[in-house]
Amino acid sequence: MTESSGPLFEHLLRIMAQLREPGGCPWDREQTPTSLKPYLIEEAYEVLEAIDAGGEHLTEELGDLLFQVVFHSQIAAERGEFTIHDVLRRLNDKMVSRHPHVFAGASVETPKQALAQWEALKQREAGDTGRTRSVIDGVPRTLPALLRAQRTQAKAARVHFDWPDAPAAWTKVEEEVREAAAALADGDRARFNEELGDVLFSLVNVARLASLDAEQALTGAIEKFCRRFTHMEADLSARGKSVASVSQEELEESWHVAKANERRSEQGRR
Repeated sequence: MTESSGPLFEHLLRIMAQLREPGGCPWDREQTPTSLKPYLIEEAYEVLEAIDAGGEHLTEELGDLLFQVVFHSQIAAERGEFTIHDVLRRLNDKMVSRHPHVFAGASVETPKQALAQWEALKQREAGDTGRTRSVIDGVPRTLPALLRAQRTQAKAARVHFDWPDAPAAWTKVEEEVREAAAALADGDRARFNEELGDVLFSLVNVARLASLDAEQALTGAIEKFCRRFTHMEADLSARGKSVASVSQEELEESWHVAKANERRSEQGRR
């Protein structure tokens, strides 16, 4: 039988309340929802890093993220706005109502059908309250741009506004690249900015349809660049030089050496 986490959660709530009470922690007492925003984002990204790294570190990072939820709820309770119990009750109600195939006898066979049902229920809930809700609503504007693009495209795809596959979407990339190249050649900075955005957006479409994460793909490219650049620096340093003191040609030569060494190392691990 699974051990109840209720007592531990209640203890966490008492800790949070004590931190905010007179005589508690000065730093915790002065925080507001606005001042906590960067910490909430930071904790979410640390969870993502822990998932990528694997191991038990994820336990700690999930706890830190949960603490942010408790922190915001405690501040809201002090202001008479809502409590952690309101948060939990609304979450429980939403999870049950959005999964009628689990809790109410409805039937879906595939993840795609489950997502379509989720979206339909959200639309119905909005209609019941007199709100107008777009299919692509619900993607935070504060998300990194690549991730926001991919989530927005995925929402549009739920109502079949989509390319049939990744190769078909690639034709749009080629079209947008040509348009961006023309704007760059014309020296039209404003139009090039717009066309470059279209190129990036269309590339995200290809990644999504190929079942890849555009944000992770770009992160991987950044990490690869950083690895090779530091190898290049080390190569030059070993020869008594630096990246700031050599010619463009020697930088290119050292860069290709770093790429070749990395590839040989990768092949050796296979």
